Amino acid sequence: MSTQQKPSEPQKSAYLARIGLSEPPETGPAGLAMVQAAHRRSIPFENLDVRLGRGIACDTSSAFAKLVTAKRGGYCFEHNRLLADMLSALGFANRLLLARVLLGSPPAPTPRTHCLVLVDFAGEQWIADAGFGGAYAPPMLLADGARAMSGDGAEHRLTRIGSDGDLPGSWLLERKGPRLATDGRAASDDAWEPQFAFDTAQVADADLALGNHWAATHPTSRFTNATVISLCLPDGFTSLVDRKLTVWRMGHDAERLTLETPAQYAAVLQERFGLSLDSAEIGRLALF
Repeated sequence: MSTQQKPSEPQKSAYLARIGLSEPPETGPAGLAMVQAAHRRSIPFENLDVRLGRGIACDTSSAFAKLVTAKRGGYCFEHNRLLADMLSALGFANRLLLARVLLGSPPAPTPRTHCLVLVDFAGEQWIADAGFGGAYAPPMLLADGARAMSGDGAEHRLTRIGSDGDLPGSWLLERKGPRLATDGRAASDDAWEPQFAFDTAQVADADLALGNHWAATHPTSRFTNATVISLCLPDGFTSLVDRKLTVWRMGHDAERLTLETPAQYAAVLQERFGLSLDSAEIGRLALF
């Protein structure tokens, strides 16, 4: 199974400060939900290093250095590596799983290029995911028919669709909710749409490395073809896909804007996501 290194007390404190929590939560489902929501509202999802040709390292020390120390964002293999390590430090027993992304109706079967976290409580298993950039996926009890709501008003449900080893997986996560509270791949506001499928098989570090390598380098990967940034809001979602900015909040008109200049792009990165790129780096993204 994947290797977990227990973070030090200073690292745990730095993580809690990074996600805006003043103290550790209780080690139950409510505490898990608190940590994941704070994480997704504080640390952006982004694939800038992929687009800049820098590559992605998904080991414990690299994820912490980038997402916490350097105050950058990352994609699923970085976010959920960090989440799994920090949950362990906070007293949550957990391990990583691999999944196949189905959002946007890609040709099936898709590769295992998403990871999430399986959390064990007394007699129960829950899934957690701080690294699904397409929309917010709340922690959920791993049970057939389980449902959960997110702060943007979307409903989520889990369905047992097969056995471990079946394609596309043994569990399916679906979402029904505002399509603008996503990264643009949702097609409907009121229909159930698949997000990803997964099983609970043990995952080795080498499995994570393979999925990460495909996501970061394959010519058909979404992340080698588009610059994708998102951040969850308490009541909505902010996304920037290439030059298209969308900000959706419950009860408000959606803000939709196509960025026209590198300077405007740099300003949006800083103001909306807390990220900084210099003019040369923005030029290398080839968006303008």
